[in-house]
Amino acid sequence: MPERAADPVESYLARFGLTAFRPGQGPVIATVVAGRDCLCVMPTGGGKSLCYQLPALVLNGLTLVVSPLIALMKDQVDQLTALGLPVSFINSTLPLAEQYARLEATAAGRYRLLYVVPERFRSARFLEAVRAADLKLLAVDEAHCISEWGHDFRPDYARLGHVRHLLGRPTTIALTATATDAVRRDIIEQLDLDQPRTFITGFARDNLHYAVRAPRGRGEKERMLIEFVRQTPGAGIIYTSTRKSAEAVAESVAGGTGRRATVYHAGLTGDVRRAAQEAFMDGRVEIVAATTAFGMGIDKRDVRFVVHYNLPGTLEAYYQEAGRAGRDGLPSRCLFLYSAADRYIQEYFIESAFPAPEIVRGVYEHLCRLTDDPIQLTQQEIKERMGLKIAAEGIGTCEQLLESAGVLERLVASQNMAAVRLDSELPTLVDLLPRRATTRRRVLQAVERLVGPRRNELVYFHPRGLAEPLGLDPAALGAALRELTGLTSFTYLPPFRGRAIRMLRRDVPFEQLDIDFAALDRRKAAEREKLQRIIDFARSRTCRQQEILHYFGEEDARPCGHCDNCDRSRGSRGRPTHLAAAAGSSVIAARSGDETPRTTTGRVPGEESADPRFTRLVRIALSGVARATGRMRCGKTLVAQMLCGSASERMKKLGMDQLSTFGLLGRLAQSDVIALLEGLVEAGYLVQEEVTPRRPTLRLTEEGTAVMKGDAALDTSVFLERDLRARLLRGVAAVEDRAAPPSKPETASQDGRAAVPETRPLAAKAPSSEPGPTVCPDAGSGELAPTGDHQPPHYWTWRLLLAGFDLAQAAAIRRLPAEVILEHALAAAESGWPVRAEQCLDAETIGRLAAALGEPLPADGQALDRRLGALPAPMRQPARLYAITRRWSDVPG
Repeated sequence: MPERAADPVESYLARFGLTAFRPGQGPVIATVVAGRDCLCVMPTGGGKSLCYQLPALVLNGLTLVVSPLIALMKDQVDQLTALGLPVSFINSTLPLAEQYARLEATAAGRYRLLYVVPERFRSARFLEAVRAADLKLLAVDEAHCISEWGHDFRPDYARLGHVRHLLGRPTTIALTATATDAVRRDIIEQLDLDQPRTFITGFARDNLHYAVRAPRGRGEKERMLIEFVRQTPGAGIIYTSTRKSAEAVAESVAGGTGRRATVYHAGLTGDVRRAAQEAFMDGRVEIVAATTAFGMGIDKRDVRFVVHYNLPGTLEAYYQEAGRAGRDGLPSRCLFLYSAADRYIQEYFIESAFPAPEIVRGVYEHLCRLTDDPIQLTQQEIKERMGLKIAAEGIGTCEQLLESAGVLERLVASQNMAAVRLDSELPTLVDLLPRRATTRRRVLQAVERLVGPRRNELVYFHPRGLAEPLGLDPAALGAALRELTGLTSFTYLPPFRGRAIRMLRRDVPFEQLDIDFAALDRRKAAEREKLQRIIDFARSRTCRQQEILHYFGEEDARPCGHCDNCDRSRGSRGRPTHLAAAAGSSVIAARSGDETPRTTTGRVPGEESADPRFTRLVRIALSGVARATGRMRCGKTLVAQMLCGSASERMKKLGMDQLSTFGLLGRLAQSDVIALLEGLVEAGYLVQEEVTPRRPTLRLTEEGTAVMKGDAALDTSVFLERDLRARLLRGVAAVEDRAAPPSKPETASQDGRAAVPETRPLAAKAPSSEPGPTVCPDAGSGELAPTGDHQPPHYWTWRLLLAGFDLAQAAAIRRLPAEVILEHALAAAESGWPVRAEQCLDAETIGRLAAALGEPLPADGQALDRRLGALPAPMRQPARLYAITRRWSDVPG
């Protein structure tokens, strides 16, 4: 039930068209009206705005609202003006004359609410106007921007604590929808709030069904998305991480579902973005595929679903974006399509947002070499000129750091006007000019009249408006103004379009710049931690909503009972019990302390994953990683190629074909082995590390090493798609040597490297019409094992080849000539046992045989025999071995 308002503020609710407070609003408003500082953490759509708008009417004076969002600012002012409230805003979208008029109205006390961006406090004239007003309340919206641990840190926000002191420490309310415990503490400290009360409320959204699915590859992700959109009627937002992806998704959804879709991202013109937003808001378009540029200030009540097609950068961003669904209180769906590979996009964004010192140095030195004033290059143009591998936004960060170091200033065009600044407190600068410089003296006098008391700030003007009273043409005026820049306290900026940079110093060595790279590294580490937190959320097996509430500080939160994980924890296999719209979700599960048995649509429960054959398969994969990474840094693709026995030259060049695990999973598709390795990363047995940017390498964890060695059981929380696991187990037939004595998992090889566990490697029986080794089920192991204690001589050679030894090594071990080992290999191959020609024949021989036998090999056995018979006698035996193994490799699956 809504919280009833209490006197004396209850009567003011009617001014907003309301009769009752939403949960949490009443105590916050009462605290503010009582004159006490507070921090309010409330989700988007939870009613934060009323927490300062209503007190602005109760308090007899000015409420100053600091907001970073110009578009949202205008929307709120329009809504409040329509209600008849005395409210306004001041920002760069207004003509200068209008800005000055509103400053005068502020000083005269005509407004109860005034919205500004934090950069506005740079203006001494603005501070004077606010001091003249009766400031009762300072409201800092999006307060997480104050903290360097927040996801959208802005330096001008960080100066608000100082500004607050300049304004006489008014009662202050800080508001945010996304603040962790560290951010909350930082907000309070930076603003120097006086014993503030902290309110955290409203994050539970009982009408939202959160679900995570883990597609394997781009194709499956697209199919999942199309299926979801087909099943879910109503308006929806699909968030992507890049502009290109947004465009591709919009096209795919429209084509795959027949529903109307549009695209929205920052790369589109303002008119195109505005048209897309309006079409979505009024229902002419049902679905919008967008980057995070879409949604701030969007209040469409009937959004029925939000999809995260790519990994969001933080849990805050995920919750805020997902929270745009179901604001009308009706059941709505939030689907997160989690792909581990998406993390590299976010890591690229993090690297760009926090550039390394050498990149900042490069940008500084490049700008110093340019002679233009101002420098009118976009961030993208600077990036391309320098050939940098960071996002264009990273150039913006470099400029921001250099501006804070005092060597440049960033400029924003003001309707293509010129600008001047006088950085001197002298009554006049005219006396600094020679008397014969009559034109410059006249121009300088006109400039001083124009600037008036606004010293030390840029004052914009139209050149023609200044030139005509002086009887000068614009060209002559421009020449005189450029000459005046010879005065150290005079700055002139000619008209320019878009953004620009003015270099203040070019003579300071980079090493002497005051840039705190240690602080930058701390913020980068914090962002990486946040990225890991959203990954952990995607892999979690606990209640989705409970995890979100805990993250935002609601420690007493209980399981919601209706997210995908809650559905499965109670045995539900498909449809959530109370949300008719939320059908058939599945979730990626990861290792955690919650061992509640559950099943998952389309996934294999961990209890089934404990199959001994699957355990052996996992141990071989882990051992492959251990052996491969013992030689060099390897990514999952290289390890999969080694385990599958790739015949590529790269394998030989790197010596990967000499590993004992080479080819042990040779009958599995390489893509399936990669998926298995990804699953082991998700389960915590492997980790991917970026030693080189965007080139992740694998490494065993302690848990993975223990499972590989047999010192720990495979955790039952390892989840794989059901069809993937089935393919893995179909593609392998474990062969056990019953004649061999029982073995214990090997702990380490003599050279100290991690060793393959003696689990009797998994081998695939090649297709053959001829009988292979006689096998029967071994009830004790669950494997298929050869029967009989007496095996033919070629069997023991084949076992050595199967373990990864080549022909020469097998000959040395068995103390037999190489010719005999080759005969054994051929006999094994002809018996239908898997043998790789690369173990028995060198690359040169294989090349000659490939050329002699031609492509493709005849499918007909008699035709193949005719080709073999045409070869010289010494080549026939190796050719037959090559032909048999080659035909096996051509068989799919």
